[in-house]
Amino acid sequence: MSPLSTRPPILAVFTKNRVNPAYDAARLAVERAAAQAGARTVHYVTATPDHVGEQKALVAEALAARPDAVLFNPTDDVAMAEDVARITAAGIPVGVFINRMNVPVVTFVGSDDVRVGETIARALFQGLGGTGKVVALDGTPGARTARDRTEGLKRALAENPGIELVGSRVGYLQEVPARAAMAELLRDHPRIDGVWTANDVMAFGALKALEEAGRTATVVGINGLPAAIDHIERGTMLASVDFSAFNIASIAAQAVLRHLAGQPVPAEIMVPAELIDRSNCHRWKVPFERRPIPNWADFVR
Repeated sequence: MSPLSTRPPILAVFTKNRVNPAYDAARLAVERAAAQAGARTVHYVTATPDHVGEQKALVAEALAARPDAVLFNPTDDVAMAEDVARITAAGIPVGVFINRMNVPVVTFVGSDDVRVGETIARALFQGLGGTGKVVALDGTPGARTARDRTEGLKRALAENPGIELVGSRVGYLQEVPARAAMAELLRDHPRIDGVWTANDVMAFGALKALEEAGRTATVVGINGLPAAIDHIERGTMLASVDFSAFNIASIAAQAVLRHLAGQPVPAEIMVPAELIDRSNCHRWKVPFERRPIPNWADFVR
């Protein structure tokens, strides 16, 4: 590998799919953070959403290209651990973002997903007045974020005896599978008062299934996507949580670039995730393309 002083550093950026707008925002944030530092990015995205085998093949491709650093969002935090270990064994520093992994890396950047899942569940239960029948659309089992958010839901349920979880399905963190899963839940349960979903795009699928069935329910999501903000403004969604893939990815890019420059980087950086409802959703109306990338000092002290 040629010295970094002779050319811009190259970041290989792994994201899980192109169907979730949160990852579009993450890729945009990385590109802008890299450009600001005079670095270049190469994106490795599975053609089939969240496909482990395809991501493994992309790792081999990236290793052959010898980037200066890697930003890695795993399709499966367990199945991809050996592949991240191969990257680090090749002497390439890795920053993992969004989905935590149990493998040594330079840094992990994300949010407290258990708290995120619990926060949005509490908002839903409060919106229902503390009583009602709810269903859950869980995320992909291979995603640490999804498992942790479901754990947060369980904690909130334990504290709210008036809420009954009558059913759950896996929506794979995607709109189309979530729509089909919600349709099944609607067929199985004549009464559903609330819908907890592990991300916004599954909330969108749930809303479409409700509309097709001619039924209504209080729906919440996670990510704070622009379309979710529109739904919250219209009253078709109660709330979301600002689990900001944009901020997380930008800070992760800044972290690995700092590492390449010989500057200290924390082993873990947690980005706060705020509840979004009608009282404050105007703050998230700015499109990702017009949002400034976050300052390092605002998240790392």
